[in-house]
Amino acid sequence: MQRMFRVCAGIDVHKKMLTVCRLRVEWGAEVAKEIRTFGTTTRELLALLDWLVAEGCESVALESTGVYWKPVFNLLEAAVPVVLVNAQHIKALPGRKTDVQDCEWIAELHLHGLVRASFIPPREIRELRDLVRTRTKLIAERSQHANRIQKVLEDANLKLSSVASDVVGASGRAMLDRLIAGQTDPQTLADLARGRLRSKRPQLREALTGRVRPHHRLLLRTHLTLMDQLDAAIAALTEEIEERMRPFAEIRERLDAVTGIGREVATVYLSEMGADVSAWPSYQHAASWAGLCPGHHESAGRHRSGRTRKGNRWIRKAFVQAALCTQRAHGTYMQAHYRRLRARRGPKKAAVAVAHSLFVRCFVLVETGQQYRELGANYFDEHRKEAIAKRLVGRLKELGYEVSVTTNAA
Repeated sequence: MQRMFRVCAGIDVHKKMLTVCRLRVEWGAEVAKEIRTFGTTTRELLALLDWLVAEGCESVALESTGVYWKPVFNLLEAAVPVVLVNAQHIKALPGRKTDVQDCEWIAELHLHGLVRASFIPPREIRELRDLVRTRTKLIAERSQHANRIQKVLEDANLKLSSVASDVVGASGRAMLDRLIAGQTDPQTLADLARGRLRSKRPQLREALTGRVRPHHRLLLRTHLTLMDQLDAAIAALTEEIEERMRPFAEIRERLDAVTGIGREVATVYLSEMGADVSAWPSYQHAASWAGLCPGHHESAGRHRSGRTRKGNRWIRKAFVQAALCTQRAHGTYMQAHYRRLRARRGPKKAAVAVAHSLFVRCFVLVETGQQYRELGANYFDEHRKEAIAKRLVGRLKELGYEVSVTTNAA
C-alpha cells in the first residue's frame, strides 16, 4: 500500500499516560519503529512535543478517548499536524489489545492514510462551544429545580401549577417568597398575583389552600436559592457568548430569518460548526455528521433499519426542537412540510426530517451567503397541481360521481 508520510506517529491516550509509536520510512522501503511512554502532565506533553519535532514527525494520529485527548491536541496542534481518530473506527481484533499494540496499529493505519480525521474546529470556536454547551446544561438544571419546586408544592397540596402556567414566574415567585416567610393565608397569597393572573384570584385562593410544613419551606428556599445562582451563572455566560459572537453577527441574523431557527439555535450551530463549512464536501456529509439523516444498513440486497446514526447531539437536539416549533409557524413552508410528514410517518420521524431540512438550509446560507427565502405554505400544492387534481378526481369517481375538470383563466 502507498505510504503517505516519511515520519508519522500514533498515540494511544489514557488518563495518566500516553503510549506513542513513531514510524520512520527508511531507504529500501523498511519502516523503523520506536515506542515511548509519556505522562499526561504539561511537562510530559512538552517533552513529547520536543521529541516529535526532533524526529521530524510530519503528522500525528491521536485516539479520541473521553476528554483526555484535549490537552494533548491543544499542545501538539501548534507545531505538528494532528489527526483526531474515532476509536470506534480503528478497533483492533479481540484478544490482541495492549497499549503498545494500540499505538502501533494507529500509527500503521495513519502511515497508509487509512484513518478518517474527526472534525475539530479552530480554537476560538472550541472555546465558544464550551461556553454554549455549559449554558445549555445550566438552563436544563434550572428547569429541573423548577420541576422540583412543583413537586414540593404538590406534596404540600398547593395546586399553584393548575392555575399559573409558570410557577416560578413573577407572580409565582412572589407567592413562594411569602410562603417561605411563613404566610399561609390563601387570600393574602392570591393578592400577590400580577398581570392577567389577577383575574384568576378566586381560583388562586382555592389552589393555595394547603398544608405547608417546615420541611416544605426549607426545600422551597433551597431550590429558589440554587435557581438564583444558576440565573447569575447563565447571565454571565450569555454576556461572554454574545461578546464572542460579534464576528458572526451577520451570519446569525441570516440564520435567524429561517423559520424555526431563532438566535439561540443559530448560536448553537455556529458554536458547533463555525462559519467555515469547507471541512465537509457537501451539505449531505454535514447532515450525516450531525446525525440528521437516515443511516444505511443493507445486507444481501435487502435494506434493513434506516435509523439515524449517532452524530453531534448538541446540534441534533437544537434542530429537532426547532423543527417542533415550526408546527406553530402558520403560513410557512416548514409548517406544511412538517404536517405532510407527520400524517404519513408520525410526529417523531417528521421532526427529524424537518430538522434535516432546517440544517441543510442553514448550511447552504452559511456556505453561499444568500438570504433565506420563504416558499409559503402552498408550495407543495403549487408544484403538484396536476397530481393532486388527478388523485381527487379519481377519488370522486370511486364514489360514483362523474367529474370534469376545467382550468380557470389566469
